[in-house]
Amino acid sequence: MPWHTSGRFAFSPINLVSKKPYRGINTICLWAAAQAKGYASGEWATYQQWQDKGAQVRKGEKSTLVVFWKFANDRGESQSDGETAAGGSRLLFTKGYSVFNAAQVDGYTPKADAERQMLERIEQADAFFKAIGSDVRHGGNQAFYSPVGDYVQMPPFAAFRESVSYYSVLAHEHTHWTANAARCNRELGKRFGDHAYAAEELIAELGAAFTCAHLGLSTEPREDHAQYLQSWLRVLKADKRAIFTAASKAQQAADWLTARDASASVGEVAA
Repeated sequence: MPWHTSGRFAFSPINLVSKKPYRGINTICLWAAAQAKGYASGEWATYQQWQDKGAQVRKGEKSTLVVFWKFANDRGESQSDGETAAGGSRLLFTKGYSVFNAAQVDGYTPKADAERQMLERIEQADAFFKAIGSDVRHGGNQAFYSPVGDYVQMPPFAAFRESVSYYSVLAHEHTHWTANAARCNRELGKRFGDHAYAAEELIAELGAAFTCAHLGLSTEPREDHAQYLQSWLRVLKADKRAIFTAASKAQQAADWLTARDASASVGEVAA
């Protein structure tokens, strides 16, 4: 699954000029392109933007498509999540852009990222999930979210072969946790019918990938992913827009978690 990346590919793709991260379906498309072609950089820009920076896209390089949308009475543009305009009455315009990765151009030297110790990354993840304020319980050999008890159940930390795997699973279960009516109020029955469970699992995987990228943690596909592949494929084949909905809902969940972390940080500073 291309949105699960490893090693140096643990980044959220950003636009070279605006420095803003891509969102929703655009994130998945750029992750997929980077994974397939081995791009080590998360910087993307249009042909003209690279030229303005004094760089040149190499002959024969193929672009990757991203989509932006805006409403007729909006001044600015926003990245498309594929669902924003659903049910809206305002006139919506969409526009596609062809972008190239930093690895596809000559004449540009990306700024080297400071090396981060794994311990620092783990500490950052611990602080992130603590700030969210969820009820996380440890014990047993299963990981799940209990809608009835409204808590996240996790195996003991020591049960995981790698510490990053623990945080990946924790992010997955927290994405489920955001479905609660008091949070993102994610109801998929009307949208997906019998495929609602599979759609929710796909959302949880994408949400975990988005959250881990935000934390700077790389993740690897796990063996338990295989059992979901057939159900995900059925959902995606039955509904061509399903991936847009899943990406939108996953981004919403990741944004909700990130906002909680940011709010807590602001509160600590104010205190």
